Amino acid sequence: MSVYEKYETVVGLEVHVQLSTKSKAFCADDTRFGARPNTHISAISLAYPGTLPRLNKKQVESAVKLGLAIGSKINQESRFDRKNYFYADLPKGYQITQDASPICIGGQLTINANDAERTIRIHHIHMEEDAGKSIHDMSPKSSFIDLNRAGVPLLEIVTEPDFRSPEEVDVFMNTIRQLVRYLEISDGNMEEGSMRCDCNVSVRLKGAETYGERCEIKNMNSMRFARRAISYEVKRQIDLIEAGGKVQQQTLNFDPVTGITTPLRDKEDAHDYRYFPEPDLPPVHLSDSFINNLKTQMPPLPQELFKQFTSKFSLSDYDATLLTEEKETALFYLDLVKNTPHHKAAANLLINKIKPYLNEQKSSVATFPLSVKSLADFIQLIEDGKVSNTIAYQRIFPALIETPTQTPLAIAEKLNLIQNADEDFLQQLVQEVIKKYPDKVTTYQKGKKGLIGFFMGEVMRLSKGKADPKATNALLRKVLEKQ
Repeated sequence: MSVYEKYETVVGLEVHVQLSTKSKAFCADDTRFGARPNTHISAISLAYPGTLPRLNKKQVESAVKLGLAIGSKINQESRFDRKNYFYADLPKGYQITQDASPICIGGQLTINANDAERTIRIHHIHMEEDAGKSIHDMSPKSSFIDLNRAGVPLLEIVTEPDFRSPEEVDVFMNTIRQLVRYLEISDGNMEEGSMRCDCNVSVRLKGAETYGERCEIKNMNSMRFARRAISYEVKRQIDLIEAGGKVQQQTLNFDPVTGITTPLRDKEDAHDYRYFPEPDLPPVHLSDSFINNLKTQMPPLPQELFKQFTSKFSLSDYDATLLTEEKETALFYLDLVKNTPHHKAAANLLINKIKPYLNEQKSSVATFPLSVKSLADFIQLIEDGKVSNTIAYQRIFPALIETPTQTPLAIAEKLNLIQNADEDFLQQLVQEVIKKYPDKVTTYQKGKKGLIGFFMGEVMRLSKGKADPKATNALLRKVLEKQ
């Protein structure tokens, strides 16, 4: 056993989710991404003396929805606090956040990683504001500050130290991103900074009950980088312990170029931030009716839909996963199966034809030109044996896209694609194929029954796909046995 196998990885996350509100957490500044630097700012977000914050109601609603989705207890009286620290992109010199009394307490999220189901406990979710952005790579001598992001509303999800591998962290972050998109509270775009995470990493001997000293890797906005950072940090800590050293509690930076973590500063404790109640914001009181109203607005959630797709519609885990990746696709599938009893065929159509078409067109399912009724008719055309699956997908589907007002049957008839089960028609084709390949007929009759597929292919080719497969197969077997 290698030295690394003696140790267990322990990771806890602080996930920052930037909300898709039109205005900032405590003022009316625009929150849209991509504007010119320092244009989405105001006297409030710049912390001019005498300015006062005002809470964004949408931020509260988003926090409650996320809490409900992961089974948190909704705190009906939460409070804001000031977290004091100096940094160049924090104009006030403090951050408005929630410390002692967060809006959501507890909860859990189930993930499936490394072929094992794991439950990740949530410690709490709190509301806060984002800091601005420091840019260090535009000049060798100076750093630049963009305060457009300062004051953008955030939810921070703090987990228990329940992760045991970088892969579990990856799956959890993707699950959170999927969840916030279903709830429509964030776009979850990590490349735009809409989701970031701090990873608290420690190691301990397997079987040990106490946690090791942790180090926090800050601001991971790429899951590939997060996996690499955690893997490196685990190895670093084990090497240090094995060499007789001790892990010091630190805040770390990860350099994706070198692949190593380096200290930013000693890790702060809560008292270092001098938390105290925010005097300019009153407590947030949530009524039962406010929470219940948000419950009624909750969409079906991905894990609920996954269970429905695998149990009620008998889909494979693979198909259910693909269909629930995006809420619009999952809801479209639900609409489609209301119109057809062929659940697997509907899943195949959506996964193998519609999704690739949408990706190619760079469009969403909301703009797909065909109605669920037309798609259900398309599926039924195949199930009734009027056209083959191949012909339907290769010729009828593209024609439907071009002329969405036409019915699938009308297109099949217009293109002369309706399968023919007439015995005289099929008898002529079968006899022609048998005469053409007497050696293969002999081989078939000597016991190589797998050649039936060859004969079927030849008949279908001659008929240009119009021969009814079931009738053709039966007739071929009958004729070959008599030869």
